[in-house]
Amino acid sequence: MSSLTLGGAHVHLRALEPEDLDFLYLIENDESLWHVSHTQVPYSKFVLRQYLQNAHQDIFEARQLRLAICAGDDFPAIGLIDLYDFDPQHSRAGVGIVVSENAREQGYASEALELLINYCFTHLQLHQLYSNIDPTNEPSVALFTKFGFERIGVKKDWNISGGQFCDEAMYQLINRK
Repeated sequence: MSSLTLGGAHVHLRALEPEDLDFLYLIENDESLWHVSHTQVPYSKFVLRQYLQNAHQDIFEARQLRLAICAGDDFPAIGLIDLYDFDPQHSRAGVGIVVSENAREQGYASEALELLINYCFTHLQLHQLYSNIDPTNEPSVALFTKFGFERIGVKKDWNISGGQFCDEAMYQLINRK
């Protein structure tokens, strides 16, 4: 699959499908991830089914893009990678990624992020990508800095998690080509 923009040696990224409903339901309702996604209430399958029905919208219309991360040629999703706050005028977007717990530490997130960066800079002609990361989330910090994202600032006491205020760091990658 390495000849495809969204396909690598071990993962490929694809559009969301109706069959992803159960996976999306598990990810969106995993309370351990809510502090990262700024979610406070569970999502119903009804709402997620409606979201999937509208997932075909072009990134220029929806201002976001969510792709499923799949291992090899397998169809089932093992994670999600998002572009959010897509701003074509200023040529930038935010990046978020989550890999299911049983698929972590196997290089899937790394390959998925590399594919997405290439897609953003090659096909979307973006000038920059950014990500907001909890500074204590060492795996995420390591993942993004591996690809050249630089920490450009810290928002103090920005989020509340478990009744405690915590910082959020902003990482940025500029397309220098």
